[in-house]
Amino acid sequence: MAPEGTSAQDVNQKLVDQYTEIAKLAGGLAHEIKNPLSTIRLNMELLAEDFAEGETLRERRALAKVQVVQRECRRLQELLDNFLSFAKVRKLNQIPSNLNLQVKQVVDFFRPKAAETGIEIVDYLAADLPTVLLDREAFHGALLNLVLNAEQAMPKGGQLVVRTSTVGDGVALDLIDTGCGMSAETRAHIFDAFFSTKGSGSGLGLPTARKIIEAHGGSISLQSEVGRGTQFTIKLPLPPRLADQTVREE
Repeated sequence: MAPEGTSAQDVNQKLVDQYTEIAKLAGGLAHEIKNPLSTIRLNMELLAEDFAEGETLRERRALAKVQVVQRECRRLQELLDNFLSFAKVRKLNQIPSNLNLQVKQVVDFFRPKAAETGIEIVDYLAADLPTVLLDREAFHGALLNLVLNAEQAMPKGGQLVVRTSTVGDGVALDLIDTGCGMSAETRAHIFDAFFSTKGSGSGLGLPTARKIIEAHGGSISLQSEVGRGTQFTIKLPLPPRLADQTVREE
């Protein structure tokens, strides 16, 4: 409940402003960390070159230690890049788009890698799908995160079904994999920042995807069962005028 004399809109705007300020501070801190990190990485590369031809046991041990630091620097660099993407205050450039076309672009990009890992891609893209408003670059990144998550759930191969449909006053996109599935505990935290069931990775891919989808006015949900696979469902609204037409036609 908003304080007396303050509208709900004012409270919401205050929360948005606070989030924006925190996001800017976090992004600035991440950028500040990246600068000395770049210096560390450069010097580690130079040290690795110095010890590359090492002949003594001491020199080989030194090279091994340098390589450990290089590996951790790369991991930290990836974490910072993912965090900056997650924390970014998004101003979307939404334009009328064909969702099927966006899906095809991501699937075509992923198809060679899917073939290498034994993943069969099956698509059921509805004909005459209504136009939606998308920031194509941002949505491409969100969808690619979901596809890569499906790949990681099927290390021994499997099937990925991609399906679009019209639902009510919007459109839906389902991504269904036959991977390892998720427990109830994992499902409860899968969109939490930094949560990961893998030994590597930042745990920011799915939270970032959800932020992008929600910034489009959409939603994402999942169903999953251990040993049977996972289904992510994205729902996107139609532009207001098209949505009004859909309601009248029904």
